[in-house]
Amino acid sequence: MDNPVNLSTCQLINLPTYLCRMHIQSLYELYLRNPSVQTDTRKLQAGDIFFALKGDNFNGNKFAHQAIEAGAAIAVIDEAAFAIEGKTMLVEDVLTTLQALARHHRQQFTIPFIAITGSNGKTTTKELVHAVLSRKYRTATTEGNLNNHIGIPLTLLKIKADAEIAVIEMGANHQQEIAGYCNYAMPDYGIITNCGKAHLEGFGGEEGVKKGKGELYDWLRANNGTAFVMWDYAYLRSMSQGVPHIITYGTEDATVEGHTIKSEPFLEVGITKGADTGIIRSQLVGDYNLPNILLAVTIGKHFNVPDEVIRVAIEEYQPSNSRSQLVKAGSNHIILDAYNANPSSMKLAIENFARLAATDKVLMLGGMAELGQESLAEHQQIIDLIAKYNWKEVVLVGGDFLRIQHPWISFTDAVKAGQWYREQHFAQTHLLIKGSRSMKMEKILEA
Repeated sequence: MDNPVNLSTCQLINLPTYLCRMHIQSLYELYLRNPSVQTDTRKLQAGDIFFALKGDNFNGNKFAHQAIEAGAAIAVIDEAAFAIEGKTMLVEDVLTTLQALARHHRQQFTIPFIAITGSNGKTTTKELVHAVLSRKYRTATTEGNLNNHIGIPLTLLKIKADAEIAVIEMGANHQQEIAGYCNYAMPDYGIITNCGKAHLEGFGGEEGVKKGKGELYDWLRANNGTAFVMWDYAYLRSMSQGVPHIITYGTEDATVEGHTIKSEPFLEVGITKGADTGIIRSQLVGDYNLPNILLAVTIGKHFNVPDEVIRVAIEEYQPSNSRSQLVKAGSNHIILDAYNANPSSMKLAIENFARLAATDKVLMLGGMAELGQESLAEHQQIIDLIAKYNWKEVVLVGGDFLRIQHPWISFTDAVKAGQWYREQHFAQTHLLIKGSRSMKMEKILEA
């Protein structure tokens, strides 16, 4: 850009919402000419707009000069000391400006926006929904798990003008977070996959989780939205009351109904009402993925994706990034579900693994994070659950597992657990590897 917007015309005044329409419009015009946003100079390409975000341990303003030298069209900063005349835009707050720009971009679209949140299964659900919808529509969706206060604006700003539908994943660990996301994502449709024991510390207990996730329903109520509701869950029935439009899925009494035919080695689902897909033979592990598949079918039907196309899309979806992956290692079968864990998802995974028709089964579980005062009690409940079944071996890694007496093998971290695993030379064995992201349990399989 020959004449980037200079400081004198780009300072945002400190309004309560930090939204100065004139200046956001100016920034948006620049964005339309350079429709690529970056917050990391290591990933920056020539022509990108650099947003100098700040965190507890970093200050992006310090990298504004580096971004300009790397070819950024402009650097958006909020500390005047790092201003470069004609190359930087000084705003009150970089993060709020990024969110405001994302909201402005969202407002240019009239296509359906679908928001997905919940304690467990958000990303798998999002990927399945995207797999189905993208067979018929140009579908924009959250990449990976960019589902927070930074990732969601970046996701919105990646939506191109020709998109026909958008699927936005929303993660949260405290009250009013989902409400904030809705203010700039402005979803027309919403899904709460479930409300379980996740981020108890931030939400303030299970009821706090329901209140926090329920902020999505609050938005839909206030904006004539539509909720897709798992009708088997009485609490979601109650929470969704008052949402103007409700479409249901579940095992009974729902718009789309289905059930598990078999769950090993992969989940097979029979749809009995609402769609003629026939048996869906997925590549997902565990019958806890049944609601995710039912939702994907329901959304596909609502948006007029042909039944056969829905089936094929779900069957061809392959989980990745350590989410319910079935990994073969020699004669061993490993369920790698190490992307995240909380008491609800851990319980489901253990129970599903216990039902597996196999003789030699090994549990390798990592500690669960962000449980606050409930952490010790929740880890004890997992230990009590493990004790109900017979296992070849049980290995507990890190976190509050280290603070509780138990009869099984224990390690401080996944690297040490991996060394033990390689020394065992298992054969014809089934393993479940699961833990919170901070435990990095996938390292067990790294040579």
